[in-house]
Amino acid sequence: MTAHSSAVPADPAAAALPPVHRGPFRPGDRVQLTDPKGRMHTVTLEPGKEFHTHRGILKHDTLIGLPDGSVVTTAGGGTAFLALRPLLSDYVLSMPRGAQVIYPKDSAQIVAMGDIFPGAKVLEAGAGSGALSCSLLRAVGVEGELHSYELREDFAAIAKRNVEAFFNAPHPAWRLHVGDVADCQETGFDRIILDMLTPWEMLDMVERALVPGGVLIGYVATTPQLSELVEALRERGGWTEPRAWESLVRDWHAEGLAVRPDHRMIAHTAFLVSARKLAPGVTAPPRRRKPSKGTEAYVQRRQALREAEAARQAAVEADPSGPAPD
Repeated sequence: MTAHSSAVPADPAAAALPPVHRGPFRPGDRVQLTDPKGRMHTVTLEPGKEFHTHRGILKHDTLIGLPDGSVVTTAGGGTAFLALRPLLSDYVLSMPRGAQVIYPKDSAQIVAMGDIFPGAKVLEAGAGSGALSCSLLRAVGVEGELHSYELREDFAAIAKRNVEAFFNAPHPAWRLHVGDVADCQETGFDRIILDMLTPWEMLDMVERALVPGGVLIGYVATTPQLSELVEALRERGGWTEPRAWESLVRDWHAEGLAVRPDHRMIAHTAFLVSARKLAPGVTAPPRRRKPSKGTEAYVQRRQALREAEAARQAAVEADPSGPAPD
């Protein structure tokens, strides 16, 4: 069922975002406090308030007026905390969640490999908790447009709160829609990002909405989804050869001559698929590939699925009053 789509626009009266906070900490600033063991706590500064920990109490008034990157000590416990304004990557990993967030390593790939530029018109589906929306809005700036679609109203509400909290105001470039992206009537998008279970089912809409030369990026979790999207793009024509990849991030431990990989890493989170739309009526020259058993098996599987669907439709038409076939 297609959900009713309704836009939640940014404040039309907002000509620009509030200025980025620089310099000494001020009331309303988010501050990330890091203890000696590397544990992080985020507080929003308010005069007269206190941050309580089992290591002592830290008054907000102690932080207000200090320069970014200060060290403060709790009263009673004597524990030192490093105080810094959080980066976007810090904020994304600590903000309230509805849906699982797109990790910063993947957001960075989407912004870079998708070539999200200032002033771009971008379509995103779905919005989730707003993590990718923050990165996209930073990239397109106040002169661009970001249309984010989210099926679930509760997730959309979380995304709206998170994005507005990060930018300290409604972003003038953001349009949040509660509904099915398949119902999107807007056109002229420079970039489209699909974070959904079956992105290949949206290709009719994508081909109508994306400008020639525009970039499509699919964000999928499994290899069957990856295969379906890549093969659907190849089958339709009108696209450059799809590129599929993932990013793995591994920190390194470095102390003197003891240099080695960390024991933990951020490995697979999702696969990314990208392709560019060609001009109307244009088909890219076919890539030369060696015969592949995997391709043959995929074609046979697709044919079997089509035949099964045709048989199901024929059974329904032959006996409309009977039970629906499995």
